[in-house]
Amino acid sequence: MTDKTDIWYIIINPNAGKRRGSKDWLLIARLLGEAGIGFESIFTEHKHHAIDLTCNAIARGWRRFVVVGGDGTMNEVVNGILQQEEVTPSEITLGMISIGTGNDWARMFGIPFGYAEAVETLARERIFLQDAGIVRYYQHGLRYKRYFINIAGLGFDAVVVQKANLRKDKGKSGMMVYLRTLFTALASYRHTRTTLNVDGREFSDDVFTISIGIGKYSGGGMMQTPDAIADDGFFDVTVIRKIGKLDIIRHFRMLFNGRLPEHPKVNTCRARKVLIDSMPEIHLEVDGESLGHSPIEIEILKKRIRIVAGDDFLSVN
Repeated sequence: MTDKTDIWYIIINPNAGKRRGSKDWLLIARLLGEAGIGFESIFTEHKHHAIDLTCNAIARGWRRFVVVGGDGTMNEVVNGILQQEEVTPSEITLGMISIGTGNDWARMFGIPFGYAEAVETLARERIFLQDAGIVRYYQHGLRYKRYFINIAGLGFDAVVVQKANLRKDKGKSGMMVYLRTLFTALASYRHTRTTLNVDGREFSDDVFTISIGIGKYSGGGMMQTPDAIADDGFFDVTVIRKIGKLDIIRHFRMLFNGRLPEHPKVNTCRARKVLIDSMPEIHLEVDGESLGHSPIEIEILKKRIRIVAGDDFLSVN
């Protein structure tokens, strides 16, 4: 009988990274075998399938999981870990071999993009306890909740993610597709009058976009929360207020070089809990997955997920 506490349960998204999950799995499996890593594997078959697979596997005794996919698949597995009630989440170990298009979670935690190097990282199993977030939102008049482990984006960011995901469903993905979607959305997007309550402090303004981050990266390497610390028990909150389109284009590089908080139209703070309401409704995405709309409540869960992190990340944290 297999000892499920010693080997990994690997959840593969076959469609991730332009179907690299399907095309490259045999190579990845060979590398895992050569590294002496024991595992069983299963492919996801539809959206949200990884949530159910994770919950069911934990109920059957599995405690070590690897995601072979992108940020969306990782988000689903994390939701499975945090939704299940068999064990405390800290008893579950989570690793990743990244094959998505954005790979922002892997970038944050120093997970190499090369398969062989990612397998070596998994084999070393150096552990980091990271924060998670829980977001409550509305869709079709009903209230839902979702967990996340990287970034929640609202406003313009959520619109871009929604449009980019529609293109991804048609087989069009990658950084250039994302940037093209961003600039296309910019032409028609309007600011939203938004009220934020940040740990009890409330303010209202015309808002372009909001990022609420545990991690630093989103959108394939953009840094909208460049100072985020993944285990400090706080979100980093970045609010870009009403801003001209030409100003956005002129300062576009600030999204990538970590200097976004220096812009005069940008406000930043740290928070444990953020409440957001708006008129009209402001839309939401978490970890690159489109969800619903305001009113929205987002709360930090300190050191909730036990992950395998990369050596470069751990050496500076």
